[in-house]
Amino acid sequence: MAGRARPVGALLLTHGAGGNKDQPALVAIEDALAPMPVRRMNFPYRDLGPKRPPDRAPKLLASIQEQAAEFCAEVHVRPPRLALGGRSMGGRMCSMAVADGLPAAALVLIAYPLHPPGKPEKLRIEHLPEITVPCLFVSGTRDPFGTPEELREATSVIPGPVTHHTVEGKGHDLKGVDTDVAHVIRNWLRAL
Repeated sequence: MAGRARPVGALLLTHGAGGNKDQPALVAIEDALAPMPVRRMNFPYRDLGPKRPPDRAPKLLASIQEQAAEFCAEVHVRPPRLALGGRSMGGRMCSMAVADGLPAAALVLIAYPLHPPGKPEKLRIEHLPEITVPCLFVSGTRDPFGTPEELREATSVIPGPVTHHTVEGKGHDLKGVDTDVAHVIRNWLRAL
C-alpha cells in the first residue's frame, strides 16, 4: 500500500541496571512475539559478573548501536524496521540512542525510570523532544521511578506518537504480569 510504513521486522531488547538478558520479563516478550526475530542483549558490564555496576551512558549507547547493527545484518532487517526497547535503564538507553539518531521503527519502554525514587525534580527527559518514532510506555501505578501522571506529562514533549499502558497496583518490577505485558507489547507492535 503506497505511503504505509513498513511493519516492524525485529525487536532488540535490553535489561535494567540489575537484570540481564535472561530475566523472565524479556523472555516472555520474545515468546509472545514469535516468529518475529527478537534479540535479548546483555550490556557489557553484565557479562563481567552479576555484581558489576552499570557502565556509563556512552558505553551503554555504543553497545546498543553495535548490537542493533549486528542483529539487523543477521536477520536481514533494515535498521528503520528494527524496534528497540527494554526495561528501566535499558529502555532509557534505547530512547537516548534513538534521540541521538539511531534508526528505529519504534520504542518499547517498560518501567521507564523517569526520575530516581523520591527525587521527582531530577527528571531524565532532556532527550525526549528528539524522539519521532512511535513509543509505548508500560508502567505500574506504584512505580517510585515515576507515577503514570508524571510519565504522561513528561512524555507530552515527544513529537512521535506515544501510547501509555498502565498496570494497576504494580511497582517498578511489574512482578507477576510478564505475560500480560508481553501481550500488550505484541499487540501494539503488530498494530503499527
